[in-house]
Amino acid sequence: MSGNLAIVGIGPGDLKLVTPMAREAIEQAEIIVGYKPYIKLIESLLTKQEIEANGMTREVERAQIAVEHAFSGKKVAVISSGDAGIYAMGSLVYQMLQDKGWDKDHETKVTMVPGITAANACASLVGTPLGHDGCTISLSDLLTPWTLIEQRIDAAAQADFSITFYNPRSRRRVNHIERAQEILLCYRDPNTPVAIIDNAYRGDEQSIQISDLANFTDCEFAMTAAVIVGNSQSYLFDDKIITPRGYDNKYCFESGEVKQGQKRGKALNTKELIA
Repeated sequence: MSGNLAIVGIGPGDLKLVTPMAREAIEQAEIIVGYKPYIKLIESLLTKQEIEANGMTREVERAQIAVEHAFSGKKVAVISSGDAGIYAMGSLVYQMLQDKGWDKDHETKVTMVPGITAANACASLVGTPLGHDGCTISLSDLLTPWTLIEQRIDAAAQADFSITFYNPRSRRRVNHIERAQEILLCYRDPNTPVAIIDNAYRGDEQSIQISDLANFTDCEFAMTAAVIVGNSQSYLFDDKIITPRGYDNKYCFESGEVKQGQKRGKALNTKELIA
């Protein structure tokens, strides 16, 4: 029998933010595989599905279980919070499939179901901090050497990216976010706005703190938070962080017309900006 394996992102936690495609994959599945707290987030969508749930650091086991059930002919949904392809189960499941000889011609159908990422969800609560080029960096060194993480922070800081830090702190790992702060302060103003969003869209558990680059590490937060650091152009407006896309460099907001020296649909004339 041909099985079906859906790798599903369920979004940040609110059922209103579970996409219709993700709901369909969950509702049609015979078996749901996932981390116990994430299973709880979607329990109202569960009816007669068999549940395979376990705890932290058991991701490889979950991937094995999902693939084995799908290969046996079952309809399986393996779930992750946010988007399953970003710091989640997606890449691990594909590596497991590769290890077991799966390819596109295999009788088991595999589908990635996108979800709203933690970065997107958290940013929406604090304005538009990701309004221009940005990146995400996980501060967890469980699977990535800390030296490499430091290099990525330095490169992102030099490039003036807005940065969303995942896994910023844990009980064991308390100093990494402070080291990230030190690196960023080498390139950015201490007043650069920073948002700390914990448990985004998870009801009463949600918390939002607005700070700045010089002081944000004094705030209370842990692994479930995301820390968003603005770029050199980011600013505070009515308790929101705004990162401009750059329209004000080319257009006059009062008239809507293109500024002198600029042309609509053409590359930005940086000489005029300097002038």
